Amino acid sequence: MEFIHKPVLFNETIELLDIKSDGIYVDGTAGGGGHSEAILKKLKNGLLISIDQDPDAIQAINERLSKYKCSKIVQSNFSNMDSIVHELGIDKVDGVLLDIGVSSHQFDTAERGFSYRYDAPLDMRMSQSGVSAYDLVNKLSFGELTKILLKYGEEKFAVNIAKSIVKYREKQEILTTNQLTEIIKSSIPASYRRESGHPSKKTFQALRIAVNNELENLSIGLDAAFSILKKDGRLVVITFHSLEDRIVKKKMQEWSKGCICPSDFPICVCGRTPDAEILTKKPIEASKEELADNNRSRSAKLRGCRRLK
Repeated sequence: MEFIHKPVLFNETIELLDIKSDGIYVDGTAGGGGHSEAILKKLKNGLLISIDQDPDAIQAINERLSKYKCSKIVQSNFSNMDSIVHELGIDKVDGVLLDIGVSSHQFDTAERGFSYRYDAPLDMRMSQSGVSAYDLVNKLSFGELTKILLKYGEEKFAVNIAKSIVKYREKQEILTTNQLTEIIKSSIPASYRRESGHPSKKTFQALRIAVNNELENLSIGLDAAFSILKKDGRLVVITFHSLEDRIVKKKMQEWSKGCICPSDFPICVCGRTPDAEILTKKPIEASKEELADNNRSRSAKLRGCRRLK
């Protein structure tokens, strides 16, 4: 299947990166290559390092970006970008872009098991390797499952769902997305299901995040990205749910924090100055036109910062 992913907040993201024609940039989540190609079109003798952990994405962007001489493609998780950049003999870069979350291709390819809309094997692995959703659902304890659903899905009925999963698997394995969806439905009151959209949404989100270590990788990846920025280099991040956005917001606030002396000190004695300037006082969200054209942009938030030293 062709790797199709429609980037959200596309123009706003490229504008916020403030691309220089001779700059060095990292697209840490290249996906279908939409953002990468837009960056490459602005480069004359710079370099773009496009990273993705999904083999399908790597194949697609190799084909899409092969005509660009300023392109370098690496299969890995973006949390490794500092090592990747240094292994290429590069110390600092002018900008980093991260488009966090699942691509349209991953959601819409049934056999990848990301979506409750299709009956497919439980998988959800972005890298197509390692522990899968099947492993978590069939092997974790009641307590571990409950913790994942609460922490990563903020699921109100986490206890009920975890109990139902454990009870079901005593009789047979949970192999498919449809099986899991039916278990979830049976664990949530009908009145709540009618009011709150698809009952599987939060559980599938939680399992996907756990399978791919998404929040841990995001935290590590943000630090890695900031560490390789030149002075005035920019980090631009798109998130799709509140758990991700909180991490990005907190990191940028920490980097932009100056004096930490107690408020009753007459002068600063700590000597601390900000490492970054936040470029988006409030996150940029999709316009009405984009929302009408692409429903998946409704939860997207774009934040950016500039390294000061």
